[in-house]
Amino acid sequence: MLSLSELLLKHGHDISTFDELKQTIVKEAVESGEMFFSLDIEPPAYNDRPENWYDELEMTFSGAR
Repeated sequence: MLSLSELLLKHGHDISTFDELKQTIVKEAVESGEMFFSLDIEPPAYNDRPENWYDELEMTFSGAR
């Protein structure tokens, strides 16, 4: 299972926008082959983070496979 907390621990220093977070999720989902995604924490309050961030990240992960 890919979790947002682990992804941010691994790549958080390279991510400065919500769009970059989504790109990183796609990359990790494809490379890891994980079938499930856990939104176990709230992402940082990036300037471009939408109100529906939860749904956006779920759709991003689902669309990557």
